[in-house]
Amino acid sequence: MVLLQFIPPQNSMKKIFVIIAIIVCAPDMSAQLFTKERVKNIQNIDKRRLSYGYTLGFNSYDFNFDYKATPEGEEPILDADIAVTKSAGFNVGLLGNLRINDYLDLRLEPMVTFSKRTLTYTSPFIEPSQSVREVNSTYIHIPLLLKISTKRLNNFKPFIVGGISTSINLSSNENNPDDNSVGQFRTTTNTNYYELGFGIDFYLYYFKFTPSIRGVFATSDELVKDSDPNSPYTSAIDKLSTRGIFINFTFQ
Repeated sequence: MVLLQFIPPQNSMKKIFVIIAIIVCAPDMSAQLFTKERVKNIQNIDKRRLSYGYTLGFNSYDFNFDYKATPEGEEPILDADIAVTKSAGFNVGLLGNLRINDYLDLRLEPMVTFSKRTLTYTSPFIEPSQSVREVNSTYIHIPLLLKISTKRLNNFKPFIVGGISTSINLSSNENNPDDNSVGQFRTTTNTNYYELGFGIDFYLYYFKFTPSIRGVFATSDELVKDSDPNSPYTSAIDKLSTRGIFINFTFQ
């Protein structure tokens, strides 16, 4: 009779059993959710010394203007900034990847990019009918990039990327004798950049798919000035440089 007094009621026994089950199973459930390894696709693709692929993507190019300081007492040639209207362009290219170790890769990504920017001037020295210039560009863009990756997590691997690049603008009109006096805005053919970005490698059943986003920033002056030193289109500009964003999808 004394022993029966210490036997917990049936409901209490159920509660104790549930609590014990939760304590025992919780670590195992957490491990399954967050640390359980899954079957890895294409496990040896990152072991290759050299690998190749191709890239498709979109771009948005902009211009950054640095203006000359107006001497005191003189009227400025431009009384407002030049407005740039951006349009979405596209890229297509190839990828060559050199593996350094499990976390570092050197990449060469030559591509062709197409873009369009529209410049709108608000200067009183320019007729409204001549205030718009369309800048259509076709670049052969060649970046050399260092890819820094994390450890592969099941079937994906985040990374950051950065490096330098150069481009050849096939539509620059640098050597065209016509300038803005007859409606032709000119830029240099060759431009140098630095690039920074990030992305994620996804290891699918048959191939590796990599979406990434990258900022592109020109380091050189791209403006070809008009013949007239007092041209309202170019005389007030000290430096013109491209900046842009690439959204690329790579297949390896």
